[in-house]
Amino acid sequence: MVYLYGLLAFVVVVFFAGIRIVRPTHRGLIETLGKYSRFAEPGFHWITPVIENMYYVNITEQMVDAEPQVIITFDNLNARVDAQVYFKIKPDENSVKQSQYNVNNFQYQIVNLARTTLRNIIGTMTLKSANSERGKINLELHNTMEKETATWGVEIVRTELKEIDPPKDVQETMNKVVKAENEKVAAIDFATAAETTADGEKRAQIKKAEGIKQSRILAAEGEAEAIRLVNEAANLYFTGNAQILRKLEAVEKSLQQNAKVVLPSNAELINVVGEMAGVVPVRRKEE
Repeated sequence: MVYLYGLLAFVVVVFFAGIRIVRPTHRGLIETLGKYSRFAEPGFHWITPVIENMYYVNITEQMVDAEPQVIITFDNLNARVDAQVYFKIKPDENSVKQSQYNVNNFQYQIVNLARTTLRNIIGTMTLKSANSERGKINLELHNTMEKETATWGVEIVRTELKEIDPPKDVQETMNKVVKAENEKVAAIDFATAAETTADGEKRAQIKKAEGIKQSRILAAEGEAEAIRLVNEAANLYFTGNAQILRKLEAVEKSLQQNAKVVLPSNAELINVVGEMAGVVPVRRKEE
């Protein structure tokens, strides 16, 4: 009876020792005596203790830093370059097996492959082009790594160039160039604004001068019209009265010289002057 209980306890211990739970974020590779035997999907699994082993493989997206390194650019400048690589193991059985059996420590291999690829890409570019064409560098890095890791069961999700830092003296020179360019743009904008203001003032002065000119033209036209009307009235009234006109001119000259002119009360000239002024001479009563 004791042996039976001992055997039962041994079976229970072995059973619980062989229980394996695979999470949805992982896949499992089960080996029997060091040889691959079967693939473990997420869920409950039982292996024979000691004889079988399960190795868990993470299939979620991961990131590795390619670590900063100094790269000599095409124009012989030292640039400090750093990048990040995002990848994940494909969830199918063949890809999971490749990640464990085709490459030793795939994370370490990815880091070194990224560093080597960056040296090859940036070494053919000038520092200025490397800074301005980061998208191109990321694309070339991604394509190269995807091709080189095709048999590793790894999917390169994306690559990100973190920094391309030139030497300190070169950085200071570049900052001065950028500052000078900004000041140049600001000066051009200020000159453009001043020119626009001056052009507006010029147009305003032109409009003002045109207004003054038009008002003077209208005033001159009004005076000319008044003179024309006076001439027409004079011609109309004095037609056939040349003698009276001459007498009026003589009276006008005498009055300008403060001379006294005595005219008979019934003189024709007085009647004419009175009619023009709207005044009728007053006749004296006969005594």
